[in-house]
Amino acid sequence: MKAVECGVQCEEFRMNEAGGVPDSSCYLSCPAPAKLNLFLHVTGRRADGYHLLQTLFRFIDLNDTLHFELRTDGLIRRRNTIEGVQEDQDLCICAARLLQKETGCTLGVNIDLEKNIPMGGGLGGGSSDAATTLIVLNRLWSLGLNRDSLMSIGLKLGADVPVFIFGESAYAEGVGEDLQSYPLPDAWYIVLFPPVHVPTEKIFSHQRLTRDSVPVIIRALKLQQCRNDLQAVVCELYPEVEKYISELNRYSRAMMTGSGACVFAEFDSQSHAEAVMRQLAPDMRGVVVKGLSKHPLQDWVLR
Repeated sequence: MKAVECGVQCEEFRMNEAGGVPDSSCYLSCPAPAKLNLFLHVTGRRADGYHLLQTLFRFIDLNDTLHFELRTDGLIRRRNTIEGVQEDQDLCICAARLLQKETGCTLGVNIDLEKNIPMGGGLGGGSSDAATTLIVLNRLWSLGLNRDSLMSIGLKLGADVPVFIFGESAYAEGVGEDLQSYPLPDAWYIVLFPPVHVPTEKIFSHQRLTRDSVPVIIRALKLQQCRNDLQAVVCELYPEVEKYISELNRYSRAMMTGSGACVFAEFDSQSHAEAVMRQLAPDMRGVVVKGLSKHPLQDWVLR
């Protein structure tokens, strides 16, 4: 079986030596990075119940890893077990089946998923896994879809999926799908993992969630004046999250990402972040990560 690292030219493994036939021995391992919401404002609610948001996405070098093996029989299977996630509910499998349906592709795939991004933490792990699946299968199945087409398919899986296909730091509006590139300077982050699982739907449906933040203007965006509108509700329901934010606030301005529970703070260097990490309570799980300027697979998607 051929192992093909991300970044090589896809043409090297698409066809076998006979020509014109997908090589069923192909095997790919690819990353799915986590994201941070550097702020998250809820500016309204649509008639269909979806919330109107403004946020700034940044990828970080905390990754899940997905392994793909081409099948020629059309079947789509997840080969490993993930606690709490049935195969039919796995966004990777849902993404592969949706892509197959949308394109009429007759090929299939085996998927193994190595989870490193905490589930229910607001880091976008499931959405990132789905996006990596769409990006990789677009090439593995020789579909030739461009970025806009993949983003449109991704939106059917979840509001956060398109930004991972967009592939760079982005200012987002709407339900999170209206994206504009927003370059960010180099930075390091401490990301902490409070020992709670926060259901997104529970937070967005909470009666005390404010939904009337005044929209910010991208040209005048000042991150120090922004916040996460979901944070107050999460801290009320899950005191552990407030504890982690308060502890990290001692060293740098801390905020929850997404709908929680993970919290983060920015630092100007790896050494500074690592020094602070050593000062935190030993029972506070977390990582020091670097902010990414683009998705590792950005160049795999056609404009």
